[in-house]
Amino acid sequence: MRRRVRKFTVASAQYAIGRPKSFDDYANRLAAKAEEAAGGGASLLMFPEYGAMELATLFGAEVEADLQGQIGALDELAPKVDALHLELAAKHGLHILAASLPVRVPERELPVNRARLFAPNGRHGHQDKIIMTRFEREEWAIGGGDGLSVFETDLGCIGVAICYDCEFPLLVRTMVEAGAELILIPSCTDTLRGHGRVRVGAMARALENQCYAVVSPTVGKAPWSPSVDINRGAAGVYGPPDIGFPETGIVAEGRFDEDMLLFAEINLDLVSEARRAGQVLNHQHWNEQPGADLWPIPPVRTVDLLSDEDYEAHSYV
Repeated sequence: MRRRVRKFTVASAQYAIGRPKSFDDYANRLAAKAEEAAGGGASLLMFPEYGAMELATLFGAEVEADLQGQIGALDELAPKVDALHLELAAKHGLHILAASLPVRVPERELPVNRARLFAPNGRHGHQDKIIMTRFEREEWAIGGGDGLSVFETDLGCIGVAICYDCEFPLLVRTMVEAGAELILIPSCTDTLRGHGRVRVGAMARALENQCYAVVSPTVGKAPWSPSVDINRGAAGVYGPPDIGFPETGIVAEGRFDEDMLLFAEINLDLVSEARRAGQVLNHQHWNEQPGADLWPIPPVRTVDLLSDEDYEAHSYV
C-alpha cells in the first residue's frame, strides 16, 4: 500500500572533500554518514553538488589533476557509486540524494552534472543541472540538462535544484507547479559570495513558493583537485517566514565550513497551511505578476519513487 509521511527529519551533509585511499574507504565514510543520519531519526539524507569528485584521486595523480580526465574516470565509476547508495538506502530505510557527479549521456554532446535520488524501496531517479556556471561552461565543458523532474516519494513531492539553478525562480516554480513542496539544493561554492548567492536563492524560493528549501554544501580544501579545491559553505533548511515557521524563515543552519550533518524537522502540513491561510499568499498570487500569463509552464517528468506492495526492488542499471 502506498503511503505518505507529512512530518519527518532531514539530514543535510556539510561534506568535507577528502582524499579516499580506496573505494572501500569512500564507501565506509558514506556508510558512517548514513548510519549517523538514521541514528538521528532522519528519513532523508542529502549530499552536495560535486561531492563525489573526491573519487578522482583513486585514478592516480595524472587523472586527479586533469579536469577532463576526472569526468571520464567518474563516469565509469558512477554505476558502482550508485549501487552503494542503493545499498545504504535499503539498509537504513533512508531516501538519499547522492552527491552529484559529471556523467556522459549518449544523447548529449557534453557531460552533465547529475544528482540521483534513491528510495529505500530500490527505486531511483535523477535530475541534471540546467544552467551552468561560468566555470562549468568556460573551463570544464559541462553541459546543461534538458528538462526538469519531480519525485513522488513516501516523503512527499520533491524537487532538486542543483546549486546555481536555485538562483533562477522559474526553474523552481516549474517544480512547484508540478507539486513539489520540498526543494533539495546540493551546492558547491568556493567563496563566501558563492555561498551567499545560494543561501539567498534558497530563502527566496522558499518565500515565493511557500515551501521548504534545503541546502547541502561541500566544505574544506582539496588542493590536489582542479574542480573542488576550495569549498565554503553551511547547510541550511529554510521555509517561508510565515505562520508555523520561524519568523526569519531559517529553520536550521550548520556551523560554517565544518564537516557535519545538519538535522531538521520537515512538516509538510505547515506548507499546506501557509499556502492556504498564511499572512501572505505568495504561492496563490504568483500568477498576478505582470507577464506571468505569458510564461508557458514547461513539461515536467514525474518520477515515481513511492512504495508499492506490487513493486519489486531492483538494482541500478
